Amino acid sequence: MSRWIGETLYPFYQQRFSATEVLFEEKTEHQDLVIFENDFFGRVMLLDGVTQTTDRDEFVYHEMISHVPIFAHGNAQKVLIIGGGDGGVLREVLRHKDVECTMVEIDASVVEMSKKYFPQHSDGAFEDPRCNLVIADGLKFVKETQDRFDVIIVDSTDPIGPGEVLFTSEFYSDCHDCLSQGGILVTQNGVPFFQEDEVTTTQGRMAPHFKDMSFYVVAVPTYIGGFMTLAWATDDVNKRQQSIADIQARFDQAGFETNYYTPGVHVGAFSLPRYIEKLLK
Repeated sequence: MSRWIGETLYPFYQQRFSATEVLFEEKTEHQDLVIFENDFFGRVMLLDGVTQTTDRDEFVYHEMISHVPIFAHGNAQKVLIIGGGDGGVLREVLRHKDVECTMVEIDASVVEMSKKYFPQHSDGAFEDPRCNLVIADGLKFVKETQDRFDVIIVDSTDPIGPGEVLFTSEFYSDCHDCLSQGGILVTQNGVPFFQEDEVTTTQGRMAPHFKDMSFYVVAVPTYIGGFMTLAWATDDVNKRQQSIADIQARFDQAGFETNYYTPGVHVGAFSLPRYIEKLLK
């Protein structure tokens, strides 16, 4: 018998999923975690009542938050993931054969439950010798680490609960200090049709620390409201404005296939719809 599970992110928009089976439901050390089956999306994960990932469309988000900064960099060898406990970003990052990855996740339960209930998300990436999984607070990690990274990917929840600290000026400043020369920071930044403040607030807090700061967009069916924005920041002003031909050459050399990402989508994603442009200062 089906059960309705509602999302709590938007009180004015009552999105609900029909759950044919609830596989896991528990309050972890940091947040409420629910995993259930849906007839269309397959397995779905909610944290604190907010949809995180689904079997059906996870590739869209994971490919775009991973491959855009790595291909834009052109020679990334060390990548840091903050969050991303389901393993989808890690999977995509490690498809780049020359990359080593450190992943810092605050909630060990999310990692373990994802391995069990979403094994295709990580697809063995947690067992890859190039992966260094650290269960720790990402805010504290970037403040204290002496390592430098070519790309930092922040795959966080929305700025509520444990993810709130990953949207602060202090955190962005510490990320800047963790980047190698020409390094790139990319962060999850919400759906601006419903979450306008996330764009304006992130720009105000992130831009002072980088020479080039903007956003690019991706349409993830699960995340209601149209385009999602991913924040982009680097001191190399040329990284955001590369040709399709240059990105295509790197993509061809990488030698793997994607389901959403293409070099054309990569370049076009930085052309923002007017309603998002109007949010920028």
